[in-house]
Amino acid sequence: MGIVKNKRIRYNELKRQVDGITNMVLSQSLKEMEKQGLIVRTQFMEIPPRVEYSLTEAGEALIPSLKSLAEWGKEMQIKVKAHV
Repeated sequence: MGIVKNKRIRYNELKRQVDGITNMVLSQSLKEMEKQGLIVRTQFMEIPPRVEYSLTEAGEALIPSLKSLAEWGKEMQIKVKAHV
C-alpha cells in the first residue's frame, strides 16, 4: 500500500511494506522524494522521536501513472513467462 492520499506513514511501516528494501536504499529514496517535492517529512519532537511521511499534491498526482506502470509490468511478466 505505502503512502496514500491524506495518510501519514511511519518509516518502519513503509519498510515493512516494501519487500526486500534495505534501510540505506529506503532512507536515500525518501530523501530524494522529499527533495523533489513528492513527499513531506514531519518530525515530532517527542521521546522517543517520531517521523511521519505523507504525499504532497505532486506525489498524489503521480499515483495514477504509477498504478498504470505497475499494471504494465505485471502484464509483461505474464507475457515473458508464457514464452519461456
